[in-house]
Amino acid sequence: QLQLVESGGGLVQPGGSLRLSCAASTFSLDYYSVGWFRQAPGKEREGVSCISSSDDSTNYADSVKGRFTISRDDAKKRVTLEIDTLKPEDTAVYYCAAEPGFRKCVLRDSSYDFWGQGTQVTVSS
Repeated sequence: QLQLVESGGGLVQPGGSLRLSCAASTFSLDYYSVGWFRQAPGKEREGVSCISSSDDSTNYADSVKGRFTISRDDAKKRVTLEIDTLKPEDTAVYYCAAEPGFRKCVLRDSSYDFWGQGTQVTVSS
């Protein structure tokens, strides 16, 4: 019954930055690892980053090349994905997802039980 809501997507010029947010509508995220995934039309869903519930350790996909930063607020109610130096290839629908438990997070969509509706990120001049 956990519901997740993403926000922060929009149209951004190449080289710009964007901050996406994932918040739980009912419960805090204390007991959940949270991942960010993206999917562009005609492409497979790609896990880009996640943060673990156990120790706030993080994982990043090689494809983001250090441009993405994931963090959790002190109250563990919101997870933020900061994206720097946006590129056209970053254009996709971005989803946040949550996994209950305290194990370290992985960038595999089948590991996550709860998903948000997604937010569109478009990088274009």
